[in-house]
Amino acid sequence: MFTENINVIINFAIEREKEAVAFYQDLQSKASFKAQKEMLKEFEDMEKGHIVILENIRTKSFQKIEEKRVQDLHISDYIIEVEPSENMTFQNIIILAMKKEEAAKKLYTNLAKQFSGSESGKLFERLAAEEAEHKLKFEKIYDDEILKEN
Repeated sequence: MFTENINVIINFAIEREKEAVAFYQDLQSKASFKAQKEMLKEFEDMEKGHIVILENIRTKSFQKIEEKRVQDLHISDYIIEVEPSENMTFQNIIILAMKKEEAAKKLYTNLAKQFSGSESGKLFERLAAEEAEHKLKFEKIYDDEILKEN
């Protein structure tokens, strides 16, 4: 059974994932096109999946947590943040989502460093990798859809 500390960490991570679900739901209401809404719904569903994974960790072993290495295109490093608004452009939606995933990745990476060498650290490393995967997906969309058009 998990210690109280691990449960606090899992609860913290679940709250961050719930915030991400709400973020993608809000972006869907600001998107102009059906394809954009569908893409954002997929990301909402992935964040919901993270909640399920985190809940399942309470009943399963940390041994199933594998280290993942995710490529970073660093596109979001060079893009200025945008504010959410009604009828956002596709470019701004992707920028906003990239920045959100980047912030989540940094949060979990910093927490992993604080708990380095522990099961909690492994959990945070895995969560950071999941967020890095999301960021990479948005960076690839940005590269394919935005940069190549300009």
